[in-house]
Amino acid sequence: MPLIPEEPQIHESAQGPRATPASGRTAPTPRPVPGPRPAAPPRPGRPGPLRPAPPVQRTPHDVAVAKPGVPGPAAPATAATPAPASASAAPQIQLIPASAAGALDAAEEAVDLLLESGRAPGEVLVITTGEHHPWAAHELSFGEAAYWAQHDAGDDVFYADATVVSRAASRPVVVVAVNGGSATAAAEALPLAHARAGALLIVCGDPQQINSVLGAGV
Repeated sequence: MPLIPEEPQIHESAQGPRATPASGRTAPTPRPVPGPRPAAPPRPGRPGPLRPAPPVQRTPHDVAVAKPGVPGPAAPATAATPAPASASAAPQIQLIPASAAGALDAAEEAVDLLLESGRAPGEVLVITTGEHHPWAAHELSFGEAAYWAQHDAGDDVFYADATVVSRAASRPVVVVAVNGGSATAAAEALPLAHARAGALLIVCGDPQQINSVLGAGV
């Protein structure tokens, strides 16, 4: 029975231990080692965004450059010094020929031109010698207190009758509409209007009547 001793030659047992190294956990451990190497590059990328921060510090330097420009307006201030001399001078007088019936319309056109040229509404005062301006008549219907409150606000064109010119404050431009009334009313209103005009007096009416009043009373 020589075949029996040959049976103990179990070479298949060598295959058994091969399965153990296949399942051995030591093999996968070296694989993650190269993994951390690519993780290193993201670190140098972080200091990158810190570099744009310095440009923000340059902006305050620009602001400092703008500050020296402040003394620039000081030069115009010297040019404005002669202004007081002109302020003491009499205002310019502009005459717009118109009949008594058309004086109010002429005054309205003059006001529109003033506003279009850049004049602020609060710089214009309109005086009528005859009938009240429709705006004044409407506002007076709410009472004199509300009417004069708008005058004191000084943010819009103000229309006043010649009889109350003495109560009105001075404004850069005064427009007078000689739209009727007595000759004495116009004679009294024009000098008062001239005294309240800071830069310009516009008179709409009969040129002969206006020249006679302004020539004698101003």
